[in-house]
Amino acid sequence: MKELVDLLRKNARLSNEQLSTILGISAAEVAEKIKKLEDDGMIIGYSAIINEEKLDKNAVTALIELKVSPQVECGYDDVAKIISQYDEVDTVQLMSGSFDLAVIIRGTKLRDVAMFVSDRLATLDGVLSTTTHFILQRYKEKGVDFAGDSADERSLVSP
Repeated sequence: MKELVDLLRKNARLSNEQLSTILGISAAEVAEKIKKLEDDGMIIGYSAIINEEKLDKNAVTALIELKVSPQVECGYDDVAKIISQYDEVDTVQLMSGSFDLAVIIRGTKLRDVAMFVSDRLATLDGVLSTTTHFILQRYKEKGVDFAGDSADERSLVSP
């Protein structure tokens, strides 16, 4: 199963026939294993890795750190569930370290992200503080290398 998951993680568009050739089992067995992985909740979805900058030159992605005061009987879960419901939100994760939740959002302008943080996140009960980091350049995401996709437009500077 791990080998199948690794193959799907690298390229979920491989057909059952292609996977069967690589794994040395029948396409029907591949389909059965994938169905079991889905039924067991190990595979919960499939998505494309998009080069947002090529799709929209003005696209903005931000990582927002949140310090949260955990609520009685639910910890961080209720705040995370509320944040997860916003369309702009791509990822919400509980973290160890100096902040509690990491939130990744996508917007069309810096102002959209700023307004989302100030109007929606900062006003939530339990949110003590936020720190926003804008993604300037993506080099690798989910195992896919972006480095060859875009030329570095920064000027060379030498001392």
